[in-house]
Amino acid sequence: MGELFTPTHLIVLAIVAIVLFGGKKLPELGKGLGEGLRGFKEGVKGVTDEAKDAKPGETAHTVTPKADETTKPTA
Repeated sequence: MGELFTPTHLIVLAIVAIVLFGGKKLPELGKGLGEGLRGFKEGVKGVTDEAKDAKPGETAHTVTPKADETTKPTA
């Protein structure tokens, strides 16, 4: 079976992307994808920083359940 992304595969993928989205829309899609990846990296970094700062035995995010009126059994 060979490599997954050979130069031929990448060229065919680029041609399909241009046909589907058009040449004018591709830079906007690339910019949006880059911003999304950047935001994801910052979010992951924030979570790992919080986990490192947490005291031993604690979790970074503690959720306290609230009593909900709809979940109480009725008699």
